[in-house]
Amino acid sequence: MALHFERSEYDARLARLTEKMRADKLDAMLLFAQESMYWLTGYDTFGYCFFQCLVVKADGTMSLITRSADLRQARHTSTIEKIVIWVDRANADPTLDLKNLLSELDLLGTRIGVEYDTHGMTGRVARLLDNQLNSFAQLIDASTLVSDLRLIKSDAEIAQVERAAALADDALDAALPLIRASGSEADILAAMQGAIFAGGGDYPANEFIIGSGEDALLCRYKAGRRTLSASDQLTLEWAGVSAHYHAAMMRTVLIGEPSARHRELYTACRETILAIEDVLRPGHTFGDVFDTHARIMDERGLARHRLNACGYSLGARFAPSWMEQQMFYQGNQQEILPGMTLFVHMIIMDSDSGAAMSLGHTYLTTDEAPRPLSRHPLDLIALPAFPA
Repeated sequence: MALHFERSEYDARLARLTEKMRADKLDAMLLFAQESMYWLTGYDTFGYCFFQCLVVKADGTMSLITRSADLRQARHTSTIEKIVIWVDRANADPTLDLKNLLSELDLLGTRIGVEYDTHGMTGRVARLLDNQLNSFAQLIDASTLVSDLRLIKSDAEIAQVERAAALADDALDAALPLIRASGSEADILAAMQGAIFAGGGDYPANEFIIGSGEDALLCRYKAGRRTLSASDQLTLEWAGVSAHYHAAMMRTVLIGEPSARHRELYTACRETILAIEDVLRPGHTFGDVFDTHARIMDERGLARHRLNACGYSLGARFAPSWMEQQMFYQGNQQEILPGMTLFVHMIIMDSDSGAAMSLGHTYLTTDEAPRPLSRHPLDLIALPAFPA
């Protein structure tokens, strides 16, 4: 089997899951999130764009229901032994096949947790599932049960994140020589992704963000490429990826002499991240991180230009997003604990002046101060338009 971890690692994860299920009085879990299946068993596929479900009983037995195209994928990449195929056909309802499987597993009349809040569960599937199972068992929304377990990374997972962080650094190193007047966004993007592939990394769970000029104020990828000018700004957000584990970074790179506004925004970003490092440790919450961000930005008159979140947990993720569910936003009471891999980003988009500034990288939390996983400092990157 093509597993990225020792079998004992998967056994420990299953033990943590079943312990939590018993504490929550759940007889079974229906996992629809691909990252949950991957974390628990190693199952690696993009087949979650179709119906599939991993049934996990409280006694630790697992059964996967999927399409024929993923049968060998599951056998080759996972620890799953029982695989049931639902058949593609006109008017097929795979939730009926799932119900029959649950009946075979003696789960009639039990309490079953369901991962509803995931890209692997469409609205149509949710409706079909509820119609089939509401009279069969008591369904409990357990969307965050596995994702909460995944917040704390094992030593083996941390090693993957550290490898991902090194690849993210390599991507920035590959990009910097290309950022100049008449430089091509296409060449920059190709160099960054190429460096990660050349280093043995994977595709990211979402597109890298690249935008220059006015597009530097965007926080999302969009189609289309631009050529850089002699006085320009380039916003990049990317992630190194190793065995689907992500380590993200973000920078706004300036071409030519930085404006006074750019320097002002950079100073605000840097001072805020340094202040956040003092609260990115046990004894604080995700909400405390956001409150620090909001306080400093607002004191500098940047309330209109900042975002309503300033980072999130990272781990093994699948398209369409590398963001995990836990984010730094107001009121989030999730405690910061050792062993978390957390991306902190400062994003200021000043539409009044047209100036963009962003800064961020991934941290590993410890018993004390967090450890940045990037070898690159948080210095302002300002490059000459015409290198010598």
